Amino acid sequence: MNTFLAVIIIFAVLVSIHEWGHLVFAKRAGILCREFAIGFGPKLFSFQRNETLYTVRLFPLGGFVRMAGEDPEMIQIKPGYEIGLKYHDDGKVREIIVNNKSKHPDCEIIQVEKIDLEHDLTISGYMNDEEFVTLDVDEKAHYVYDEKATQIAPYNRQFASKSVGKRAIAIFAGPLMNFVLAVIAFIAYALIAGMPTEEAQVGALTDDGAAIEAGLEPGDTIVEIEGQAVEDWFSMTEEIQSKPEQELDFVVERDGEIFEVSMVTQVREGPDDEEMGVIGVYPPMERNVLDAILFGFTQTYETTILIIEALGMLVTGQFSLDALAGPVGIYEYTGEVVAMGILVLFQWTAILSVNLGIINLLPLPALDGGRLLFIGLEALRGKPVDPQKEGMVHFIGFALLMLLVLAVTWNDINRLFM
Repeated sequence: MNTFLAVIIIFAVLVSIHEWGHLVFAKRAGILCREFAIGFGPKLFSFQRNETLYTVRLFPLGGFVRMAGEDPEMIQIKPGYEIGLKYHDDGKVREIIVNNKSKHPDCEIIQVEKIDLEHDLTISGYMNDEEFVTLDVDEKAHYVYDEKATQIAPYNRQFASKSVGKRAIAIFAGPLMNFVLAVIAFIAYALIAGMPTEEAQVGALTDDGAAIEAGLEPGDTIVEIEGQAVEDWFSMTEEIQSKPEQELDFVVERDGEIFEVSMVTQVREGPDDEEMGVIGVYPPMERNVLDAILFGFTQTYETTILIIEALGMLVTGQFSLDALAGPVGIYEYTGEVVAMGILVLFQWTAILSVNLGIINLLPLPALDGGRLLFIGLEALRGKPVDPQKEGMVHFIGFALLMLLVLAVTWNDINRLFM
């Protein structure tokens, strides 16, 4: 259950911060955002705030911000239709009753001859007394269809009406927020866990290490090893690691007093399977806001580089598809991380957030990177790509992406039973 809750919380945070980036910058550009959704499929619950409907949906495979103009308007009114109208005090139309007009006895009926709800914002037609009129429509007027209100989208509130720069920022803001979240998570980790100092000082000891058996205590400073002066933690560990299973003479300072101690280094396997010496000590930790902020940025940068290098190896065939983890694999790994404690969970969340940001920036259809690619082509050509062709490319890309998710998930399931 802890794993399940952790996965739900991490998923909600990663997707919410990503889509929030799209939402905020789209609204700043003046784009009407109809819906902010977490997940896909049927709605589980929703609420309306200002112009946007906020929803949580059944399938936790991502999220979206539905911006006006990206999809065709679902409600179309043609000449000859009879509709009901309600007005503001200034005479502008505020509600357009498309059907069920009998439920709105206070509305005025008009037979439409011409309607423009994108540019002129006018409705022309014949009222009950056969008088031909042209009425102004408020830019925030609503359709009412089956008793459900939907705000109209004048062209100046649609995605396509904005400049290339504003649209690119609205798209790029989603992945950008994932990198921001990673920085914050790494900073939180550093503030809680502390940052290792560079001093050659004992911070903590393992229960079964050579250092504790030799009588070293937290706070002791290593002055010399084998007659060589120790300058910092790095030089100390470098000297110890280079001499596995060897007896070393240490000069130690404790509370202003100097004494000597000898110990035999233990053996541990290094990153390249080579043997290295250890004595079972950890560096002292300090909590410094400026260092934590620097740690947040540097760790995010280093994680980004590692993921990009891994993607490059995948493309060149150095990694196989079997090396990828899908939803099942992420769930399994998250369970292992939860068992390690909250600090490791902070790091895992940051890594997943960077991964989500990078994946979304790949120039593939249906991803933010693919949409940015089309915006870039528009900037080069001086005119947009045909919306129907672009929509078809994104649809095919989304279908292929779902097939990839299914393939990776199948690999995850196979690994569980191997």
